[in-house]
Amino acid sequence: MSSETSSEKTKKKEVMWGRNYSKIDLITKLGVFALLLTPLVFGYCYISCNSYSCYISWLPMKLINGELYNSFGEITKMLKTTVFEESWSSSISLYFAWQLFQVLFYLFFPSQIASGQPTPAGHVLKYRVNGWRMMVITHIAFVLGVYFNILPAHRLFDLWGQMFILANIFGWLLSVFCFIKANYFPTHPEDCKKSGNWAYDFYMGIELNPRIGDLDFKLYFNGRPGIGAWNLINLSFMAAQYHKYGFVSNSLIAVTALQAIYVADFFWNEDWYLRTIDIAHEHFGWMLSWGDSVWLPTMYTLQGFFLVFHPIQMSWLWFTFVMSLGVGGYALFRLANAQKDNFRSANGKINIWGKPATYVETKYKTTDGKTHKTKLLTSGFWGLARHFNYVGDLAMSLSFCLPCGFGHAMPYFYIVYMGMLLTHRMYRDAHRLKLKYGDDWDTYCKIVPYKIFPFLF
Repeated sequence: MSSETSSEKTKKKEVMWGRNYSKIDLITKLGVFALLLTPLVFGYCYISCNSYSCYISWLPMKLINGELYNSFGEITKMLKTTVFEESWSSSISLYFAWQLFQVLFYLFFPSQIASGQPTPAGHVLKYRVNGWRMMVITHIAFVLGVYFNILPAHRLFDLWGQMFILANIFGWLLSVFCFIKANYFPTHPEDCKKSGNWAYDFYMGIELNPRIGDLDFKLYFNGRPGIGAWNLINLSFMAAQYHKYGFVSNSLIAVTALQAIYVADFFWNEDWYLRTIDIAHEHFGWMLSWGDSVWLPTMYTLQGFFLVFHPIQMSWLWFTFVMSLGVGGYALFRLANAQKDNFRSANGKINIWGKPATYVETKYKTTDGKTHKTKLLTSGFWGLARHFNYVGDLAMSLSFCLPCGFGHAMPYFYIVYMGMLLTHRMYRDAHRLKLKYGDDWDTYCKIVPYKIFPFLF
């Protein structure tokens, strides 16, 4: 019989690496409830662009001038015209046909089989990887559908308000289902984490890798249908701008091209994504299920939506700068991540920038009692900062916003959001890695003191 008492076993489980917040403070609880109101954000942006020329200051100005009540009539009339008086049959058919196609493609189309990272419980899961094929086929289908006039290219923009409502219904139902599943029939109970606060658990998730058969929720909903539709949404916005003005602005061309690079990279390197924080460490709750279903396809395409209403024509000098910033940011992002991947593949026996790679050797335990060895890279890009790849990520994010000019704040929501998201993710990652590697993590942080920006932060 084990000599460990029940309390000792509980304590041992609490300090295991992975998401580990045994006590949720009041600020965190309030923050979670506030974040559950984020569905209102795109709704506000939608109203702003359709009724107030995309100026987000309209609400406070109406309040100051005592005109808020009068604006209800304007907004109601707009919503009736763009959302409620329009037939819902096209939106419902298009939305659920897309979801069904994605599920069937993921499950039954020829795929590579890739392995994920070891979970805290020691599971190494297999994943179906066929996103690149999906992206190519859906783009061909989109072009053929437009060519044969099956569906006008701008139709998705016309139905955007209805699509937002349908996505919200789906996202909330998915979140509730995942919460119930995690509590009553989780796929891997050993990898579940509960905080003791239901709201936090609903938001952040309990299950690490929920699955039904071969359908892995996290990989599927992170990549499809949101990222899979990203570029198609932008193409519809381009068609809507052309339908409205008779031309497509180079600002919208730049946004679409730069975001298309990001989407193509995601699916071309889909097996690499299995080693990122989203897949390897985030639990699947409202943040990912609703976020992937609603937030990603609406807020990540906000610049394209804005430019349909404001067809800004950039000077060629500014166009060249924006494209260079975006492509340069992508190159930095990809090179930094490739450097770490090559280091892992070679088990540290590799030259980086002409010199042998340096690293901190460490080990960690999974809850099955097994000890695993690994190395923390401290040279090349990863000797400059612990998350140097975020520099490229943020440069890309800024390049998505700059084509929208400087007359409106709305398009710059994306760079502000990404800055906050990546910073918060960096701190959560540091908390997890400290639990995972112990003193070796402190040694690594002394060697690589900067978090994202060398010599600054």
